[in-house]
Amino acid sequence: MLGTNLTLAANLLRNDQVVAMPTETVYGLAGNATSSTAVARIFEAKNRPLFDPLIVHIADLAQVNQLATSVSPTARKLMTAFWPGPLTILLPKQDSVPDLVTSSLPEVGLRMPNHPLALELIRTAGVPVAAPSANLFGRISPTTAQHVEDQLGDRIDYILDGGPCQVGVESTIIRAHDDKIEVLRFGGITIEDLHQATGLPVITATRTIDESTGQPMSAPGMLTSHYAPLTPIEIIDSRELIPRLQQFSHQRIGLLIGQPIESPLSSNITLECLSETGNLVEMAANFFAALRRLDAANLDILYATPFPNQALGRALNDRLQRAAAKRK
Repeated sequence: MLGTNLTLAANLLRNDQVVAMPTETVYGLAGNATSSTAVARIFEAKNRPLFDPLIVHIADLAQVNQLATSVSPTARKLMTAFWPGPLTILLPKQDSVPDLVTSSLPEVGLRMPNHPLALELIRTAGVPVAAPSANLFGRISPTTAQHVEDQLGDRIDYILDGGPCQVGVESTIIRAHDDKIEVLRFGGITIEDLHQATGLPVITATRTIDESTGQPMSAPGMLTSHYAPLTPIEIIDSRELIPRLQQFSHQRIGLLIGQPIESPLSSNITLECLSETGNLVEMAANFFAALRRLDAANLDILYATPFPNQALGRALNDRLQRAAAKRK
C-alpha cells in the first residue's frame, strides 16, 4: 500500500513490520534496527544475502550513543559537517545492534538522512531504523515511491511517499581515523567535501567482492554486480560511441549519457540525457530513474558513456560499472 500516513508507518515500525521510506538519496526499506525479527524481514523482502550489512538511520545525535561504543573526534567533526545528509560513518557497535544488521562484523554504519519525512518517521516510531535501498537485491535503486511499488508492492507492509529523491545516489560510506578518512563506497558526499571539512587526507578503500564467496562485506555496495537493469548494459568510451551505434543500427538501443552529444541519432535509439548542462548533481539525481526507464523500454542493449571521474562523477561511475557487470 502506498500513501502518506506517517502515523501508520510509525506504528508498523514499532510492531516489527517493514515500510519503505523516502530519503534524500534513494528510498529505503525500513525496519526497527534493534529487532532481529524486523531486520530479518528486510532481508527476506529484498532477497538480500545475509553477508551484506545494513545501514542504520537515526534522527538525532543521542541515538549514536545507543548504537556505537565510541566516536572518534574525526567522526564527530564529520557528523557536525554533514549530518543530516548522505554520509554513513562506520563505528564500533553496541550489543543493542543485532549481529544480523552488521553481518556479524564489529562495526555498524550510521547516518542521519536529510529528508524531513524520514526524520519525522524515525522520531515518531521512537526507534533507529535499518534501511537498505527499497528494491530487490542487486536491482536498480528506487528514487520514487512508484519505483518501490513496482518491485516490492506485494512484499512489504507500507510505502511512505515523500516525493522524488533529491540526491539520487546512495550515501558515501567512510571510516574516520585520527589521521585520515577511508572511503568504502562513493556516494552523495564527495572526496573533496570530506577533505575540506577535516583537512585530512582521504583514501579510497572501495573494492569489489564476488557474491559467490559469501564473504561478509565491510559496507553495502561492494558486490561485483549491483544496481543492475535486466537489459544488458555496456560502457563505451564517448569517442567510440557513434561508430558503435552505426554498426548496430539494426538493434533497439538505449543510450544513457551525462550531457548532450552533437551527432544526430537514428530512430532505433532511445536516449536518456541526464543533464543538458553537464551538471553532476543533476546527473546523479536523474541516474537511477533514467536507467529504469531504459530498462522498461523493451530494448536489445543499453550503452552508457562514463562520467567525469571527479566529485559525484566517481559515485556515478561506480554505480555504472557495477550495473554493467555480469552476475554469476
